[in-house]
Parts: sequence; structure tokens; C-alpha cells
Amino acid sequence: MPSFDIVSRFNFSELDNAINNANKAIAGRFDFRGSPVEITVDRKEKKIKIVAEDATKMRGVREMFESAAHKRGIDIKSFKWGENEGTALGRLKCEVKIQDGIEQELAKQIVRFIKDSKLKVQASIQGEELRVTGKQIDDLQAVIKLVEGGKFGIPFQFVNMKS
Repeated sequence: MPSFDIVSRFNFSELDNAINNANKAIAGRFDFRGSPVEITVDRKEKKIKIVAEDATKMRGVREMFESAAHKRGIDIKSFKWGENEGTALGRLKCEVKIQDGIEQELAKQIVRFIKDSKLKVQASIQGEELRVTGKQIDDLQAVIKLVEGGKFGIPFQFVNMKS
């Protein structure tokens, strides 16, 4: 029976490259000279921490980081930006959550969305992934288009297509 998996995987090595590119862009900008800027990644917590001197510089860092990430092929929807918070040194910090995997609640919404489409397929949740099976490849391709068109707010990859 034909099947495929819907996943949302994040490429951390490309994130490292994007951070390096953003740091190079920051170092080359005149308005950031002498201004402390930090971009650090916590892979275990799936978070990025950005520290900048003020709100204007934080906006600039965000723009440069998003641009570098986009150039490296990382979907911007993978990042959930938090609010700017003050630090003890008078700077601003911002935490960015990285979307890696499909959360249980969102997976349930996607399964419901697929079932409401009345296509002759079965969708099941398997950890942080969804498996979609059906009798015809055309139905599976229709599900791919349906899920891509849905407004779920995270990037999807469609893998393990088996016929």
C-alpha cells in the first residue's frame, strides 16, 4: 500500500553556517563596531539566544540572521521569536525557539484536516511524524498539496514515499 511521511526536520549544521554568516555580516557593518552582539545555540533545548545592545541593533541582528538562514535554505517559519528582554548589563536578549518535529497538538490538527478533506487515505501519528497511507498515489499527492496549502505555521518535508 503506498505511503509517505510528513515530517518537520531542522538542519542544525546549516544553522551553524547561517550563524557564522550572520556574525561575519555583523562584523562588517559600521553601525555595529564596538557593540557587543552574541548569537548562541542550545541544541538540546532547541533554542537560539541573541544578545544585542539596544532594540535597533536587535532588529538589525534579526534581519541579518534571517537573511543568512534563508540563504542557507532554512525556512524562516522554523523560528518562533520571543519578546526582547532586558539583561543585568542594560542590553537586550531574545530567545528564538527552533521548530524541530511536529508537536502532538499540531499533529492532531493535521490528521483532522486530512480526514475532513474526504480523500481516501489514512493518517496516523508516529511520534513527531505523520504517516499517510492510501490505495492510490494520486490521493497521496493530493494530500501533499493539501498540507502544503494549509496554514500550519511550520515547514514540512514529505519523505519515505513508497508505492
